[in-house]
Amino acid sequence: MAAQLAARIVSGELPAHTPLPSERDLAAEYGVSLGTARHATRILRYRGLLVTVRSKGTYVAKRRT
Repeated sequence: MAAQLAARIVSGELPAHTPLPSERDLAAEYGVSLGTARHATRILRYRGLLVTVRSKGTYVAKRRT
């Protein structure tokens, strides 16, 4: 799931500052458990592809050049 989301971000399908659906919605979309969706977003945050703003949501991070 993390690889698929990363590919969507890198390809531009999910541009910078785009809000990501909730982890629960992502889990349903990809047919995985909530824990797997949380792990995937954690990996992408660590890689700098996502940023989470408390009480606001998770967004695609601005690309580093």
